[in-house]
Amino acid sequence: MTGYVQDDLEPAEIERQRELYGPLAQSVRELLDATIRTTVDDEEIRRAQADIEAVVARLRTRQLDGPYGVRFGAEGRGRPWGNTVVGLRNAAAPPLLIDHDDEGNAWSDFHLGAAYEGPPGLVHGGVSAMILDQMLGEAAGAGGKPGMTGTLTLRYRRATPLGDLRAESWIDRSEGIKTWAKGHLIGPEGVTVEAEGVFILPRWAREAIARHQEENGDERPTPRYFE
Repeated sequence: MTGYVQDDLEPAEIERQRELYGPLAQSVRELLDATIRTTVDDEEIRRAQADIEAVVARLRTRQLDGPYGVRFGAEGRGRPWGNTVVGLRNAAAPPLLIDHDDEGNAWSDFHLGAAYEGPPGLVHGGVSAMILDQMLGEAAGAGGKPGMTGTLTLRYRRATPLGDLRAESWIDRSEGIKTWAKGHLIGPEGVTVEAEGVFILPRWAREAIARHQEENGDERPTPRYFE
């Protein structure tokens, strides 16, 4: 499957890149927020635009041919750094920092600011769906039942305000290559959106995992394709 790259980087190099690119992406997140909310005068806007265009040109001098994908280091753990919800290098991502346990539970406390607005002062419903899709998939993967979204059903219980939020998800049940997961978003006044979905392990991933296990035995962990 294209987009999954085994680069075998050592942990020290991964950490070096994390410390380099994480602050860069955070600076661009701050730029997004500042762009939405600034009230400086016209000339300052024009100067800022020129500065930003110059920085973009510098960063374009050498870049990947396509999206980042998921890359696997020497320890076999995936780096989905371009992901729009959890991506370290994606300034459009909040990003969510998600905790898991081995029982198929996942949770995250995070902040959504002006860049995620739908109705005034509220989180866009599509953003809620995006976050819950990721959260349910994280739960499935945490419980050893990874997959790609087959269906996703949402119930919007009340408006989700911008600001500090929490998301929780868990495995409901699994049968063969299918896993059913549930979850919700929580705002200051309680649950705002509920979700349930079916996650299916595709054939190419089943074959890749089987190959990995045959080639490596128990010496290296099975790649977590959907991190």
